[in-house]
This record gives sequence, C-alpha cells and structure tokens, in this order.
Amino acid sequence: MSLNRSDPPGMAPVADLLGMDRTTLTAALKPLERRGLLKITPIPPTAAAACSTSPQGQNPPRLRRPLWERTSKQVEGLLGDSNPDRLRQSLRSLS
Repeated sequence: MSLNRSDPPGMAPVADLLGMDRTTLTAALKPLERRGLLKITPIPPTAAAACSTSPQGQNPPRLRRPLWERTSKQVEGLLGDSNPDRLRQSLRSLS
C-alpha cells in the first residue's frame, strides 16, 4: 500500500510514512526485490533510491486493499485489549 503511488516514491518518504528508518525498510524490501515483486532504482547523483512494484508484484487495487485491511485487523487482534491507535501514535513518536 505504501508504494501505491503514480510516481515511484523515494525510500525516505516511504520509511517516514511507515515510521521506520531507511536501513530497516531497505532490509525488509530486499526479499521482495529478489522475488521480482518490486524494483529498487538508484536516483543519481545521490545515494537515494526509489521503489516501485514490478508487473509481477502488482495485482488489481480491488484485491490489494482487502488483503491489507485483513492483515491489519489480524495484527490488531494480536494486540489484545490494547489500543492500536495509541500504539501507532507511540511508535511514531519513537521514530
């Protein structure tokens, strides 16, 4: 969902959106790149990179959103009685 943009986003904006550092994001995306699901492209002359889904990694938006929502609900269910929004806010303040 974080890569669902008209222009391939840079790693820094995606990392900020997800509340993680770029190194962690890059490590998380490498297995997806190896599987051919996305492409990480350097942005010369800087050391920055952009990330986009490959044709193999794309499925129709009508299929992506339900999967994302279902996974989010499963993660929230694992949190038990805690408040997911409060957790998100706390994690953002720590990042």
